[in-house]
Amino acid sequence: MPDQARAIPLRPELSLGSDPASVRRRIEAMERLLERSFHVPGTKLPVGLDSIIGLIPVAGDILAGAIGLYCVWEARNLGMSKWHLVRMLGNIGFDTLVGSVPLAGDVFDFLFLSNTRNLRIIRRHLDKHHPSSKIIEG
Repeated sequence: MPDQARAIPLRPELSLGSDPASVRRRIEAMERLLERSFHVPGTKLPVGLDSIIGLIPVAGDILAGAIGLYCVWEARNLGMSKWHLVRMLGNIGFDTLVGSVPLAGDVFDFLFLSNTRNLRIIRRHLDKHHPSSKIIEG
């Protein structure tokens, strides 16, 4: 039997550790899932789970907001300031509130990207306080 090639994982392994590098990878994976999982066919516009489940009136936006709270929880565990946590909660709350408006909220969900905004806040914190967690992309 010929040697079989080693399987290459299709997605990066996400560590369950509490170290800043593991937290960064998990939050970046969550943001990618929620905001830019795939592209609209025929365009290069990214769409994520947040926009898709936001199409379900009210309940979809509440669910997307609840999923987005995971990043705030991780940020709290990193020891981020209350000011940053309040800003992140404000992004999610604003996205959930405006996103629950029929039709206009769906367009808003597509444009506002609260999870991407929250990822930026967390990255700034990690880059300042935990520079060893920085991931250099090629």
